[in-house]
Order: sequence, then C-alpha cells, then structure tokens
Amino acid sequence: MNQLRSVDLKRLHRSWQRRTDQRVALLLDGVRDPFNVGGIVRTAASMRVEHLYLCAHTTSPAHPKVGKTSKGTERYLEWSEHERARDGIDAAHDDGLRVVALELTGTAAPLFELDLAGDVCLVVGNESHGAGGDTLDACDAVGYVPLLGRVGSLNVAAATAVALYEIRRQGWQAGNAP
Repeated sequence: MNQLRSVDLKRLHRSWQRRTDQRVALLLDGVRDPFNVGGIVRTAASMRVEHLYLCAHTTSPAHPKVGKTSKGTERYLEWSEHERARDGIDAAHDDGLRVVALELTGTAAPLFELDLAGDVCLVVGNESHGAGGDTLDACDAVGYVPLLGRVGSLNVAAATAVALYEIRRQGWQAGNAP
C-alpha cells in the first residue's frame, strides 16, 4: 500500500470539505504557551476553523515561537483579540455561533453526547487553570473528553484536536452539506 500523492491527497481532503457547510470557530481563554497555541493553530487550519477568538492574553498566532509548531498555518486563519473571554463569547454569539466549552466540571457532559452538528465555537482554557467560572457561565454548554487511563486530563492542544474532530464528525454524520 502506497501513501497518497499530493494531488490524490488534495482530492481526498476536498471530498470531506464538501460534506459540510458547518461553521466552526475556536475561543482560546488565556492559552499562553506558544507551542500549545501553535499546535492548536495547526489543528484549527487542518479542520477548517473559520475564526480564532483570542482572549485573556492568549499568545498571538503571529508570535515567532508559535510558528515553530504551527509551521506557518496561521496564514490560513483569521483571529480577533479580546481582553476578556466574555467579550469573545459575546462576539461568537453575535456571529451566530453556539458556544461550547471544553472543561472538566461536575455538570459537563461527555462531548459525544452534546449536539455539535450546527455552527459551533469551541472554548478551551488556560493550560493550568482551564476556563474560568465566568467564562463557563457564558457558554451554551460544557463538555469533556472521557479518558480511560490513569491521567486525568489532556494537554490543551491535544484536547482541542480531539474536540474539533468530534465537532466535524457530528457535522458529517448529520449530513449538513450544502
């Protein structure tokens, strides 16, 4: 079995792009580590995230250290900066997006149980403290990634990748293609 050539890879990705008109955005609430931001940016670009809401002093995708991980993929994304996460959430709501936080709380639902098939903005929080209570209160829903091992949480970039895939999977499954 051979790996796909460049042209075939583009055809494969294009076929998946056509399967949904779902709009997806990300809100980063105080994500400071440039390597985490870079990983998130690269994943966001690969999953056709339309906008990044950078809040609470999140490191900018234009930061030189972000580029080490993002490999220049920030050029495919648009972003806006907001002083508080609440301001970013309000902007996402104004843009017609349902806002869903990814956080470990007592009332969070497993991510696969949430309805993520529509237009969604995923909120991820700071590497150490997660998303704050005010941020979570402003969200429409809160979900988490169920884990099976002895480690109780994922790195923010890894968790974001898993969550973005689940959002896209639900969009494809719902068949909300144009």
